[in-house]
Amino acid sequence: MATALLVGGSVWASRWYNINASTDGAKQISAPAAHRRAMSGGIFFIDIRRPDEWERTGVAEGAVALDMRDPNFIDIVQSARARQPELPIALICARGVRSWRMLGRLEAAGIFNVMDVPEGMLGSGAGPGWLERGLPLVKYKKG
Repeated sequence: MATALLVGGSVWASRWYNINASTDGAKQISAPAAHRRAMSGGIFFIDIRRPDEWERTGVAEGAVALDMRDPNFIDIVQSARARQPELPIALICARGVRSWRMLGRLEAAGIFNVMDVPEGMLGSGAGPGWLERGLPLVKYKKG
């Protein structure tokens, strides 16, 4: 029983903290690279976290705050993509878990050229995260 709890807890922790994440793949981008590209207009950058998370930390500079739970999320992204179809999309969340899942949902909806920031805002196995790196933030304004 104790072994099962230990193994189960380890699996949960590795998923929650995205311990095995990396920026080695073509669909991953580091937080500093995402910031540079967003500020130069080289990507459409989306902070997909919840409003309470944006209020606690701020929004990644250069990113659009768009809650992934919004029922129109896919439609909003498709609309933005239609205006600039060649522009890659990059997603950031807290630790890269939700952004990786949302990448899959966007691809399933026919939206490609999407990247994940696997270290997220708080850090993961892919890196220390936006906050720890001291990358700029924008204060979240409700509404």
